[in-house]
Order: sequence, then structure tokens, then C-alpha cells
Amino acid sequence: MGPCRESPGSVQSPPLPYSPLNEQFFHDLVSGRRRGPVAAALRAGLWGAQWPYRAVVAARNRRYDHSSDAVTRASVPVISIGNLTVGGTGKTPMVKWVARRLREQHVRVAILSRGYGAEEGGLNDEAIELEESLPDVPHVQDPDRVASAAIAIEELESQLLLLDDAFQHRRLGRDLDIVLLDATCPFGHGHLLPRGLLREPVGSLRRADVVCLTRADMASEPDREAIRRRVAQAAPEALWCEAAHAPQRLINAAGAQAELAAASGRRVAAFCGIGNPAAFRRTVEELGGEVVAWREFPDHHRYTREDIEKITADAEPAELVLCTHKDLAKVQSEELGQRPLWAVEIEMRLLLGEEPLSALINEIAARALEAGERGESC
Repeated sequence: MGPCRESPGSVQSPPLPYSPLNEQFFHDLVSGRRRGPVAAALRAGLWGAQWPYRAVVAARNRRYDHSSDAVTRASVPVISIGNLTVGGTGKTPMVKWVARRLREQHVRVAILSRGYGAEEGGLNDEAIELEESLPDVPHVQDPDRVASAAIAIEELESQLLLLDDAFQHRRLGRDLDIVLLDATCPFGHGHLLPRGLLREPVGSLRRADVVCLTRADMASEPDREAIRRRVAQAAPEALWCEAAHAPQRLINAAGAQAELAAASGRRVAAFCGIGNPAAFRRTVEELGGEVVAWREFPDHHRYTREDIEKITADAEPAELVLCTHKDLAKVQSEELGQRPLWAVEIEMRLLLGEEPLSALINEIAARALEAGERGESC
């Protein structure tokens, strides 16, 4: 695959000294979008730095591949949702999609996550979003997911565990491994961290039971087919799915809802702090509003008073302000600069493979319910 679609064209590197190596600069650099001799030299350095990382990843995977003692099995079924790259691939919408199907079958499910970006004693932005969207599904955050699994089973009486962002967290065994690839950048610019965005080599997909191409509607059919063929080389037995992130409604911090049409034909200021800001911008534009201001922040960004003041100043020519559900969970305001602040609520919509994926989930749900009725572990 060529450069990811969120990074078209090229940007000439500025003269030294560089500004701090922020997230946007890093993405421009590793994608090849940032050009010039200094950028080329930096990429060469990152290329060399990926090899120690590769060695560590390989050693870690060998340990889990060949040592049964390295993996802990929970007493209830476990479904993992993860990805191959850093950045946003749509894990939260997929977690919601799976959790709702499990709850429809009356399975007591708990979500376990690492809690990246959470303040001490609190939940991170993704957990707050999931808590608001899934009020009947408890969420346990702890870097030690074996420990949080025990809490969910013993204290919350969970019958099934749903691991969020856990493809690389191999210490807790799983019954179903769902891996998401973002169609706009499926293979992380073809390199491991820090030269690219891959957490581990593409060949690691062999561990996946399901590979789902998210934001598939943003890729052409030939590109989707090319991605599918490459995945099939690494994981020929894995179920292939394709999904889109479909905006459903606007929501605000008070819980009020509005139709998406409320943004159409109006002047909009938008901001986000997510892994794939280009995808959110495209969503905002497709709502039919005129984007008069746009501001990006790093993923899991903690908004300061200064940040809010900047966004408020951006919003002066706008009629309303839009952000993601994750961002609204942190900003917690109904207005910015007397402009209404709305979040665009996104849901996962399966375009291909929904029936076989649902069948896999139903099978695991049935096993969890049967074990619960017998009072036995799975």
C-alpha cells in the first residue's frame, strides 16, 4: 500500500530548529508527507530505531507462543478487540457493537481496558464514552488485566469479559480475537514503531480469529481487495469483515440529542483529540456544514483552560461547535463562547461479514450462559 490517505501530498520540512516532535509532526514524518533532507535524515534514524523494538516484540511473542505458563485463562469466556497499529481504528464503536449484542442475549459482560490517559482514580475518555453509551455494562480499568478480570468475575459476577485494545496484551487468554485495520492506513506506513505505526509485524495477524476493515467506505473497492489479499496471506483462516463508522445523532453534555441535519448548512467550528482526526473531519464535512474553524489535539489529550480559550476563539465566526464523543466526555460543557457544543455520536455498521461475526459472538454468548446456569467455569 502507498501512503495513507489521511496524508496526501507533501510538506517541505521547515528550516532548523524544529518545533517539538508532536503527534502531527510524527505522522507527517513517518508517512513521508514531510519532505526535505532533514526529514529524510530523521526517517533514517527512526528506521534504525525500529530494529531493537522489533527484537523485543519478537522475543515477547515467542514467549507467549511457546510457554503455556505465560498465558492465564479466565474462568469465563473472553473476547478481545484490538488493532495492529497505534492510533484510532474504531475500537470503541466495535466494543459498543459487540457489547450490545451480548446484552441482547442477557449475558452479563464487563469491559476491561488498560485505562491509558486516565487521571489517577478516574476513567479515561473512552471509558467515560462507553459508560454513557452502555450504562448496564461495567468497565474496569487496570494495566493488569488479569487482576481486573478477577475483579469482574468475582465482584461483578460477569459471565463474559470484553477486552478493549488487547491484541498485544497476551497475558490473558481469549476465546475470540478481533483485530481492526483502518482502511485509511491499514499497515502503519509499512514499518514498526518508531519508523511507522505498526505495533507488531503484519504477520502477527495469524493470531486473529476475525480481521475487520474499519472505515471501509473511505477506501475504493480495489484498495479494499488489496488489503484483504495481504491479510489473507498472514491469516488465511480468519473471518474477514468490513465496517463503516456511521454518524447517528448529535448529543451534548446534558444528554440532549439533535438530528444530524442540525449541522447542515450552518457554519461549524470543530475540534478533536483522537487517533485519526482526518476521519472525523471528513465526517463533519459530510454532515453538510461549512467548516470555518478546525483544531486538532493529540489522542487522549487533556484539555486545559488555554485549549478551551483557543477553541472558543475559533468558534467566534461559527454557529455551533462539533467534537467527538470522547472529547465531549472531557470538556463537559454545553456551550463554548455562547455557541452550542455538540458531539457527533458514531456507531459501527457492518458492511460485510455481519452474519458470520454475529454467529461467532452468539456461540460464545451461549457458552457463557450455559456455564452460568450450571455454576461452572468455561
